[in-house]
Amino acid sequence: YVDVIEKALVVGNPILIENMEETIDPVLDPLLCRHIIKKGRIGDKECVLHPNFRLILHTKLANPHYKPEIQAQTTLINFTVTRDGLEDQLLAEVVSLERPDLEQLK
Repeated sequence: YVDVIEKALVVGNPILIENMEETIDPVLDPLLCRHIIKKGRIGDKECVLHPNFRLILHTKLANPHYKPEIQAQTTLINFTVTRDGLEDQLLAEVVSLERPDLEQLK
């Protein structure tokens, strides 16, 4: 899979790696640590970084515990939806449609 990452890095395509566990492959360290600014090594090859390249890591773990340096180098987004949160979002949407004057008071 390193060849796919190298190609995406050069061309500028996004890469999605799904079902990550709590340990991350060391091959990804140069990307996560941002050691690659314009040029860098992935595996044993030197690559030129395209400005549109994006690396997205996906996990099904409800509460993943990554090393502190990984958490500092990445943006962690929790897409878990609770019933209360969904009710609040729907209520806000209904209020904004039916009573925009109340929405402006917020």
